[in-house]
Amino acid sequence: MDQKILCLAAEKTADKLQKFLQTLKDDDLTNLLQNQAVKGNAPGALLRAIFKGSPCSEEGGALRRRKVYTCCIQLVESGDLQKEVASEIIGLLMLEAYHFPGLLLIELANEFIGAIKEGSLVNGKSLELLPIILTALATKKENLSYGKGELSGEECKKQLINTLCSGRWDQQYVIQLTSMFKDVPLTPEEVEFVVGKVLKMFSKLNLQEIPPLVYQLLVLSSKGSRKSILDGIITFFNELDKQHNEEQSGDELLDLVTVPSGELRHVEGTIILHIVFAIKLDCELGRELLKHVKAGQQGDSNNLCPFSIALLLSVTRIQRFEEQVFDLLKTSIVKNFKDLQLLQGSKFLQNLVPHRSCVSTMILEVVKNSVHSWDHITQGLVELGFILMDLYGPKKILDGKTVETSSSLSKMPNQYTCKLGANILLETFKIHEMIRQEILEQVLNRVVTRASSPISHFLDLLSNIITYAPLVLQSCSSKVTETFDFLSFLPLQTVQGLLKAVQPLLKVSMSMRDSLILVLRKAMFASQLDARKSAVAGFLLLLKNFKVLGSLSSSQCSQSIGVSQVHVDIHSRYNSVANETFCLEIMDSLRRCLGQQADVRLMLYEGFYDVLRRNSQLANSIMQTLLSQLKQFYESKPDVLPPLKLEACILTQGDQISLQEPLDYLLCCIQHCLAWYKSRVVSVKQGDEEEEEEEGFYQELDDILESITNRMIKSELEDFELDKSADFSQSTGIGIKNNISAFLVMGVCEVLIEYNFCISNFSKNKFEEVLSLFMCYKKLSDILSEKAGKGKAKMTNKTNDSFLSMKFVSDLLTALFRDSTQSHEESLSVLRSNNEFMRYAVTVALQKVQQLKETGHVSGPDGQNLDKIFQNLCDITRVLLWRYTSIPTSVEESAKKEKGKSISLLCLEGLQKIFSVVQQFYQPKIQQFLRALDVTDQEGDEGEDANVSVTQRAAFQIRQFQRSLLNLLSSEEEDFNSKEALLLVSVLSNLSKLLEPSSPQFVQMLSWTSKICKENSREDASFCKSLMNLLFSLHVLYKSPVTLLRDLSQDIHGQLGDIDQDVEVEKTNHFAMVNLKTAAPTVCLLVLSQAEKVLEEVDWLITKLKGQVSQETLSETSQATPQNNPAEKAIIIQLGTLLTFFHELVQTALPSGSCVDTLLKDLCKMYTILTALVRYYLQVCRSSGGIPKNMEKLVKLSGSHLTPLCYSCISYVQNKKGNNLKYTGEKKKEKTAVATAMARVLRETKPIPNLIFAIEQYEKFLIHLSKKSKVNLMQHMKLSTSRDFKIKGNILDMVLGEDREDESEEVSSHFCLEHSKPYPTY
Repeated sequence: MDQKILCLAAEKTADKLQKFLQTLKDDDLTNLLQNQAVKGNAPGALLRAIFKGSPCSEEGGALRRRKVYTCCIQLVESGDLQKEVASEIIGLLMLEAYHFPGLLLIELANEFIGAIKEGSLVNGKSLELLPIILTALATKKENLSYGKGELSGEECKKQLINTLCSGRWDQQYVIQLTSMFKDVPLTPEEVEFVVGKVLKMFSKLNLQEIPPLVYQLLVLSSKGSRKSILDGIITFFNELDKQHNEEQSGDELLDLVTVPSGELRHVEGTIILHIVFAIKLDCELGRELLKHVKAGQQGDSNNLCPFSIALLLSVTRIQRFEEQVFDLLKTSIVKNFKDLQLLQGSKFLQNLVPHRSCVSTMILEVVKNSVHSWDHITQGLVELGFILMDLYGPKKILDGKTVETSSSLSKMPNQYTCKLGANILLETFKIHEMIRQEILEQVLNRVVTRASSPISHFLDLLSNIITYAPLVLQSCSSKVTETFDFLSFLPLQTVQGLLKAVQPLLKVSMSMRDSLILVLRKAMFASQLDARKSAVAGFLLLLKNFKVLGSLSSSQCSQSIGVSQVHVDIHSRYNSVANETFCLEIMDSLRRCLGQQADVRLMLYEGFYDVLRRNSQLANSIMQTLLSQLKQFYESKPDVLPPLKLEACILTQGDQISLQEPLDYLLCCIQHCLAWYKSRVVSVKQGDEEEEEEEGFYQELDDILESITNRMIKSELEDFELDKSADFSQSTGIGIKNNISAFLVMGVCEVLIEYNFCISNFSKNKFEEVLSLFMCYKKLSDILSEKAGKGKAKMTNKTNDSFLSMKFVSDLLTALFRDSTQSHEESLSVLRSNNEFMRYAVTVALQKVQQLKETGHVSGPDGQNLDKIFQNLCDITRVLLWRYTSIPTSVEESAKKEKGKSISLLCLEGLQKIFSVVQQFYQPKIQQFLRALDVTDQEGDEGEDANVSVTQRAAFQIRQFQRSLLNLLSSEEEDFNSKEALLLVSVLSNLSKLLEPSSPQFVQMLSWTSKICKENSREDASFCKSLMNLLFSLHVLYKSPVTLLRDLSQDIHGQLGDIDQDVEVEKTNHFAMVNLKTAAPTVCLLVLSQAEKVLEEVDWLITKLKGQVSQETLSETSQATPQNNPAEKAIIIQLGTLLTFFHELVQTALPSGSCVDTLLKDLCKMYTILTALVRYYLQVCRSSGGIPKNMEKLVKLSGSHLTPLCYSCISYVQNKKGNNLKYTGEKKKEKTAVATAMARVLRETKPIPNLIFAIEQYEKFLIHLSKKSKVNLMQHMKLSTSRDFKIKGNILDMVLGEDREDESEEVSSHFCLEHSKPYPTY
């Protein structure tokens, strides 16, 4: 039969074939087809013949085709056919599908949809036919009966797709079905249907099936719905990541973890690659991704998650998107840190906004995840890290110092951003070996090329990198040695930081160490002073870190000598012997420096003590060097006065006079080295006979210092030629020389004071010597301060750097104020009886703390060791605290009327500085610090002690200072010590930062501060300002300060009176601190700045709500109606209260100047934010159709209580300015005076047009909102005043005429304001 059909088909006409086919039963035909196909006898020819004999123009032919189609589809799905046969059949069916009538196409399509819903497809091969059927259907123009009605082919296709997408899909055909749609012409609406369905299927598939499905979706994205596809993919993986993290962190039963971490990351990596590939081919997809992330920034920043960040970083490999993506990430990171800072500083926002996810945590998670072969994002991570460090690192300020540790609020987000950049680079360095070389090179390049700007953040990163893997970095040693070549050209600070950072590498790489030594030796003889200083710094560092055999253990050193990761045995006997030779060579090089400039020698003297302490075997070499140097300037004859050759220390070259030998630093170095030797080495070596010779020259040094002490005491100032009659002016050579000599003598005295006190063992004679040395110091200090005029202030700065060490200052203060040992009583009374000496001791402590605050370290031994400084700080604070609380200032001042600050006041100043320094540098050690202050706990039980919280300890200290302030405030106005009060408030505000805002102690502190402000009236403006600042800083952490602002504005209004002089203002007395003296400008400016902060918070909230609304309208799910949104309610309450605050201030007769300017600017901001709220409701109205009642009330309040008063305030300000101008003109002063007055008036009235514009914008949007919400909001608004500015021609001519008479070149013209009649603006 098949042969017959084929023969008939070969004829030219198909008539006979048609007749023959009509005679056959359908089953015969299908059986024939089935047999042919299964046997693999090329059924293509037979199918063609059947189609030829079954034209679609005849109903019978069309139905036969329909049967054949059904049969073929079942055959293909059965899986019984060979691949080639199945493909041939499907190919033929595709070709013939276009000839079908529409109704049969619908039937065929429904058959497919039914099979998909029931899951009866076997291998899905026949699905290739469905897109052709749907496409063919879409081409049918005639109406077809579908369901109960008639639809066009296009509409039928839409209905079929809708039916298909709303049915159940078997998970194994999801990919094929998605792939199928790429061949169907789809409208945007249909694409949305399909994409929605596919995205829902994600959660039902195995993880491994998602990448191919995403690929098919991305292919489909060319038809539209790019945004939905990206949204869906990112949201799905964000949820998956969260779920995965919870499973990993939550439960120890790891068997329950649904997806292994590695598998999830590999899938994510593959999908990111697919998306990036798609973006390369379709730029629109990339733009959509950027829009998606930007949209999230408006609202909650919830569009950034580890997956989307990794995707963005991968997109940076596409050049056209690189810059945009980095800008986007950069702004997101900074915005996130700023938002977190805003939230931390406001209880009002914390209550409304849930805890926000931190972008930095997400980025570091991306770095961690990138270990799973995400090589495509590593380059992006490295670039991002460097961009953040470059842009947000410490900045240079005018005097060349860097703002490293400034805690000012604006710098905080920048500091965190820079730190994040460093963390990204460090973590990437740890994970990816391939990129290590590049990171190291880029860091070193920046260290070398950016020498002029602060690079401490890069040095810290370099140090962390090297610390992590010194052995791995040996492979990059060529880059490091290359950097060494630039050492001579780099600033000293950079050289020290760089060498400190690479120090672990020097221990494992001999070649690197050798190349460094060569560079340093060359630098030693360079012509630039900085290069020679760098060489000394480098050599000293090497000496510190290469230990010689027999040196004391590193536990006695202030900083760890090496790095725990260096597993090379550098302390074996062999290495130690090599180190000894190496160190002695360096010592030889350093001895040559003793013939160089004072700055180089000074560095050497400052560094020797640290070397000695780390490398005790070098003690002899160092001490002999110092001794031979000292002998050059020491008068060995015991009766010669003075004992030191000061002339030899000063170099005169023509007119130039400079210091040649810093003798004071040399003696200081000797004294510290000697003290260290006695305390450590001698005790270890007792009983060793070989050491006698050594001890000989230590004894010699002791004798020399003893002799210098005795002779310095005997010497008069005349012996140094430094008495009162000497010339100390900076303009003459002799004056400069005398200044240098005076500072040398003062330095020597200080060194000897410390030396004699330390060896005194509380002997009365020694203390008398100490006092005599101090008197010598004091006389010189007095002469210098007396002679130093304004021009000589530069020189006196040097006195700030005292030679007393921090440890000694701490011991001295403890002895003077707290030592109650009976046997020490008599000798200490010598020092205690001298008030000047006591004051000097406290002043030096203050200098040391100030130095620590400014530079992060102190001068003298252990000055870089933050742990030891912390210990000394604790001791000093304990003494100062005891002294201040036990002897109040009032008692001390009434007893002695001396010039200068009293000791108690100095102690308080010291405490204020210390509390701020501890919070700046020792945040983690605050618990320990407060514990050290609590004298009662010293003997107490340690375990019990540790349970007391920081808040409780801080509250205990706060109570002491509160008592002091209350005592001060109880005194009469004329006895009020303003300086002390300011310091006390500063101490209280520092300590209050340690209180937990949710604790009862914090609430207690707030109510106490509020009570003080309410009950005390002082006319001291600065005290009032600091106290009010404290009140506000506490209040914002407890709740919003708007009610406080309202009360204060009423007080200010009451004190200053009304702009209408006929109105009598009732005086409210909420806060006694507000009086006629303090109300303006002090309190007024303060409350306005606080109001500005509240407005910023409200603005931030409105922006956030707008973002949420725009996201909700996109997803068409607005659950929160305006009536029940707590954020909206809070915004309206805030603005309502602020409105009453401005209502008071606008009526107040404020003095012209900063108060009026700030008020006008803040009013402008108030209206801008009211406008923003109105625009938000315009947005909300679309979905909810109404506005809440309290919003109507707010608008009513603004119309009745603020806008009319703003206009009267503007008139008041302008009239005031006009009067001032007339007054200036009447007096007929010079024209310049008139011009100056004019300029001032123009400047001060500048905010007025801005304010009027802001009011009119507000009213404009209110009209829009009225129309949209069907509520007449404008009924509460008064008509606005039009202000047209006219030039009066007659006055202008008159002025110009006067100018011509005076033959003046300048043309000054008076512009007069005229108010025309009011008219409506709408």
